[in-house]
Amino acid sequence: MARGYWGRRKNVFTVAKNAVEKGLVYAYRDRKTKKRNFRGLWIQRINAGARIHGMSYSQFMGKVHDKGIDLNRKVLADLAMNHPAAFAEVVKAVS
Repeated sequence: MARGYWGRRKNVFTVAKNAVEKGLVYAYRDRKTKKRNFRGLWIQRINAGARIHGMSYSQFMGKVHDKGIDLNRKVLADLAMNHPAAFAEVVKAVS
């Protein structure tokens, strides 16, 4: 598992073992952090798209939930960034 490590981290057993264990801890932690970071990115993108249409993120999401539109943040962020016409239709539907 230490293949690709540099120096003693790859060929001295105890150092390699410690490096691999630490790497596994980072991998476990950062799988959780990745989800957190992407949620934040999606929120920023939705906020930018909503502000173009004169609404804040919280107002927009509140209206989306009130209207019963079942689009998650990932899909809404994709629409805001890559399909602005479709996002405008969603904004029009909740207004």
